[in-house]
Amino acid sequence: MIDISESVMQFLLALIVVGPLLGAVAALLPAPPGLKGTSPEQAVLRHGVTVTGTILAAAIVLALGFDHDQPSRMQASTDISWIPALDVRIHLGVDGISLPLLVLTALLTFLCALYSYFKPPTGPAPKAFVALLLLLESGTLATFAVLDLLLFFLAFEMVLIPMYFLIARWGGEQRTRAAWKFILYTLLGSVVMLLGLLLIGLEAGTFDMVALATDNDRPLTTSVQVIAVLAIGIGLAVKTPMWPLHSWLPDAHTAAPTVGSVLLAGVLLKMGTYGFVRILLPVAPDGFRTFAPYLAAFAVVGIVYGSLACLALARQGAKGDLKRLIAYSSVGHMGFVLLGIASMTPTGVNGALFANIAHGLITGLLFFLVGALKDRTGTTDLDTLAQETGAALYGRAPRLGGLLAFAAVASLGLPGLAGFWGEMLALFGAFDPADGLSRPAFRTFMAIAAFGTLLTAAYLLVVVRRVCMGAPPHEDRSRPELADVRTYEFAAWTPLVVLTVVAGLWPAALLGLTDPAVQQLLAGGTR
Repeated sequence: MIDISESVMQFLLALIVVGPLLGAVAALLPAPPGLKGTSPEQAVLRHGVTVTGTILAAAIVLALGFDHDQPSRMQASTDISWIPALDVRIHLGVDGISLPLLVLTALLTFLCALYSYFKPPTGPAPKAFVALLLLLESGTLATFAVLDLLLFFLAFEMVLIPMYFLIARWGGEQRTRAAWKFILYTLLGSVVMLLGLLLIGLEAGTFDMVALATDNDRPLTTSVQVIAVLAIGIGLAVKTPMWPLHSWLPDAHTAAPTVGSVLLAGVLLKMGTYGFVRILLPVAPDGFRTFAPYLAAFAVVGIVYGSLACLALARQGAKGDLKRLIAYSSVGHMGFVLLGIASMTPTGVNGALFANIAHGLITGLLFFLVGALKDRTGTTDLDTLAQETGAALYGRAPRLGGLLAFAAVASLGLPGLAGFWGEMLALFGAFDPADGLSRPAFRTFMAIAAFGTLLTAAYLLVVVRRVCMGAPPHEDRSRPELADVRTYEFAAWTPLVVLTVVAGLWPAALLGLTDPAVQQLLAGGTR
């Protein structure tokens, strides 16, 4: 930790939230003569790397200046009145729950911009691409930094339009259909969520999330809490995505460009689960307790359903798409996050937050790898990749094959890697849920989820066997060589590999941040 004044911390957090938005506007302007490079396209892509790199540097400095002895305290706080009549405030702050998500978002966006600089997106208007990427980053970072319900909703919605255009303009086959499905699902869920947020704010007399979580002078009746949790929970569940509100996700991932899939899986899905933890658990604990068993039931159905869908896609002759398979795996992994939250225990919620970060690192790496595989082979069809003239990555591109195997075993929860701790803690939370929740029911959910881990291992090992193994086609000299990991790919993927190992071997680095904040959040919601 380094000693940084509170005013500097406030400036850094404001820069992190607003900087990408200003960068998006600047991306649409003509490039200054000194920054044009060899082409206007290169100049604007370099601009994207510069802006996202600056935001990442600011996030790292913010993390270094964060008081790790008091992670439950809101730090770098800015609180300015915006709409006095409704007591809506521009309230920003960061604690041990939101700080890891801010850094993860800044890191993944920078890596996507770096990857796009060396591997420009196929399609028109690179200026628009960079502007949308930065707008997406600004909305996501704001979601994790704002502490006002209406600002949270605005930031939550801000990401929809850029992701829609990233899919619709730079996506693959069926991109228009996938983009429309994505935005219709999420907009419909958001309309219901807004009603729930307004209900809480108007009943309590404030939209300030910190005041709502800790001020006992503004109690919400149980009936108001139940209605609010139902309305807000639907909107958050769509974004998570929770079964059966998940059907937009496989289509969006399959059609999205590589960086779109990385950001969709790595950070956008976390916005939904973050809302459950930041808003519903502390503000409406009684209402949340009413729905917790149903949330857990949907979560474990999603775990098993996602795994079975992946097994069906992985089998020989199914013509399964590798990107679609990883998308369905996200339904299962986010099921563990929801199960941990539904337990309403510090152990389960800490596991959910840890699994959020682990999923962002590992699945982001998987989508990068699958994108690179498609660039080299022209396909993500598993049957094509597995046939005699297919990928055979261990023999043809050993580093690429090794990275794919690493990401797969990390995703299945191998001990010593990041994917293990979150899912284990979520299961522990379900084993001993909070008071007022049925232990037999939650232990049944735990057993089903544990069975889901076996199914996860099964389909990921099948994928590794079919894509990575096999004899390379040496006899076919007309077939082009399969390029191994390139330098820019190594630069973009190494941080994800390193952090996956570090989080797996040293989980206390993350849990030390989240646990005090979670303890206070749960205590504040029940006082």
